[in-house]
Amino acid sequence: GSLADEDDVVMLVMPQDIQAPKGRLILPQVQTLRELLDKKCLVMSVTTDKMPAALALLKQPPKLIITDSQIFSYVYEKKPASSMLTSFSVLFAAYKGDLPYYVKGAKAIDRLTEDSKVLIAECCTHAPLSEDIGREKLPRMLRKRAGNLAVEIVGGMDFPNDLSGYDLIIQCGACMFHRKYVMSRIHRAMEQNIPMTNYGVAIAHLTGILPKIAFSENEC
Repeated sequence: GSLADEDDVVMLVMPQDIQAPKGRLILPQVQTLRELLDKKCLVMSVTTDKMPAALALLKQPPKLIITDSQIFSYVYEKKPASSMLTSFSVLFAAYKGDLPYYVKGAKAIDRLTEDSKVLIAECCTHAPLSEDIGREKLPRMLRKRAGNLAVEIVGGMDFPNDLSGYDLIIQCGACMFHRKYVMSRIHRAMEQNIPMTNYGVAIAHLTGILPKIAFSENEC
């Protein structure tokens, strides 16, 4: 989008933990890197632990830092004050879905109670690993905030027609789906008046830094 232009320095902070596929990058990282290269940006890619050392090597702070939503808080604490911050998931919220709707939907997190029910919708059908963001981390963060609420998880093309039993839907970045299909899910939620957000926006809200995240022009 409008967050970076030609010759801007952009840092990608990409944790290579147990969830990262061995020997390759995940699709959102690849697509983001390709767009930055096409825009003739100057790109520096680092793992989480190498971020401070990489920043120290630069004569000027990067204009933009893009990271994994799971380490939002760490990167925000370490980043230079002048550097904008966003995540791959937030970028994909705009690229594949409706970012303003997701931001509005994230506010529903504050209304959740232990009697609430949340639907977490993943597009991938991969075998879950330890500390999986959708199956473990997000439910834990939600329950820490709202109590022992109910969380239902669906994967792939599975997505209920009737959403009336849910108080909130949290969609993944949807890198495996085209935007038309993701928007069909959003429209279904809108028609049934069910708040909906995505992983990155939800985590940014839960960690209190959503107002400090950078969005492209006309996105929010």
